[in-house]
Order: sequence, then C-alpha cells, then structure tokens
Amino acid sequence: QVQLVESGGGSVQPGGSLKLACAPSGGSSEYNALAWFRQAAGEERQPIACIDKDGGRAEYIDFVRGRFTISRDSDRTTVLLQMDNLRTDDTAVYYCSTAPVMCFGRWTRRERYDHWGQGIQVTVSS
Repeated sequence: QVQLVESGGGSVQPGGSLKLACAPSGGSSEYNALAWFRQAAGEERQPIACIDKDGGRAEYIDFVRGRFTISRDSDRTTVLLQMDNLRTDDTAVYYCSTAPVMCFGRWTRRERYDHWGQGIQVTVSS
C-alpha cells in the first residue's frame, strides 16, 4: 500500500516561490507515475503536473507551464514541485497522488489516480 506525505507548503507573497515535496513509501511496484493536484476552496480538484516514476516524462497543465517544475529528488523517489512566480490564484490545498499507469494521454483525469496524500496548504497573498 502506497503512502504519500507532502511537505513544504506555507505562505508566500505574489511573485514568490515555494517547493513542495512528496515522499512515497511502500508499494513502489503499485505505481508508475506521480502527480500533483490542487483544490481551492469551493472548487473542483484540478491537475497540475505529472511525472513518470522513472523521471522519463513530465506533463503540465497549461496554466502552470513555465512557472512550475516537477522533478525527482536525488533519492530518485521523492517528487518535488518547484513553484515560481506564484499568484494569488495559486492558493489552494496541494495533493500528491500516484497512478498505476504512466503520464500519457489523459493524465489529467482524477480517476486514474488511486493513492492520495493528506494535502498541504499553499497560500499566496500580499
């Protein structure tokens, strides 16, 4: 059973940066991709980025491309989300998730992901 723990959230001013980390444990054979989603208050959970477990492919939703970067840490297990040039509408709870399939095609579909972290708050305000 995969367990996911997010870290690195917090508060930042517009234009600032934060780096989130997702540390999966257990069940490494159960997933082939890790993704970040976010959910703002009163809104649907939306996909942000996805990376294959082997780091070979990364995909981004359009509104974060060029500002956010998903990558694997040096331990080759922890997945990072570097968020730059943050805006107030980036405020949300950010979730890490895993999928048994790699990041291709409809990677944005929530039903593809079967394990989720608890979520971590990111607040962007002046």
